[in-house]
Amino acid sequence: MTVEIDSNSGFCFGVVTAIRKAEEELDKSGQLYCLGDIVHNAGEVERLCGKGLVTITHQELGDLRDVKVLLRAHGEPPQTYATARSNHIDIIDATCPVVLQLQRRIKKAYDDGIEAENNGGSKPLIVIYGKNGHAEVNGLVGQTNGEAVVIQDLEGISSLDLSRDIMLYSQTTKSLEGFRQVVEEIKRRKTSGKFEYFDTICRQVANRMEKMREFARTHEVVVFVSGAKSSNGKVLFEKCREVNPRTYLISSESELDPSWTSCAETVGICGATSTPLWLMEKVADKIRNTNA
Repeated sequence: MTVEIDSNSGFCFGVVTAIRKAEEELDKSGQLYCLGDIVHNAGEVERLCGKGLVTITHQELGDLRDVKVLLRAHGEPPQTYATARSNHIDIIDATCPVVLQLQRRIKKAYDDGIEAENNGGSKPLIVIYGKNGHAEVNGLVGQTNGEAVVIQDLEGISSLDLSRDIMLYSQTTKSLEGFRQVVEEIKRRKTSGKFEYFDTICRQVANRMEKMREFARTHEVVVFVSGAKSSNGKVLFEKCREVNPRTYLISSESELDPSWTSCAETVGICGATSTPLWLMEKVADKIRNTNA
């Protein structure tokens, strides 16, 4: 049996940077707070917990004083920074540069809209194509004082006031195809007002989708490793299963079913942008040992 780990799987550069910053601080001080799970993978969170990383909620952030807190790659709304300043919290900002640039673009669009409204013009409706409640999306909506509207799919378009000028952005980890469908549907339904749309999807994430599908096609069985909280993992897993029905989703090697791979000659291991390489290697080793 040949067991291969997909070279395009695993941490994106934003997650790599966040974990590096966390480890650097932990090596120096032995303790660091992180606002939310540093990555949507329980195994990696547990590993860093063992080094002294303490995961906190936004409510707990408000109770802290004079400590260091890491902001993960997903980004945060302005209110988080305001709380940190008032509580004398030292922020280690690991917001992904792609997300940070998108936050700035949305804030500028919102501020320009306020200015236009104050001068007698109209303020456009800012729409974000993304997962409602997702940490990145919360940070994006925060740039608009909570006024941006989030739509998760084509059905969400029905909730929009299409008579207004609309500016559409996307969560960085959404699929290109989904974004294109939303754009085309808004174009089809819109009869008045301007419609501007901005493809703000991270290409490192988007481009790996087709590469991963090709990888899945070339193996008899695919084992997809992803944390239960990973939105990106759910999307990539489904894309792999579309081209290879013998694709199975697990969060750790303990969930492997030997019957999946017992008669296979080639097994591929894939993972989400939040899946560490060490975890995929553990899965690969267990498959090899089980079928030796």
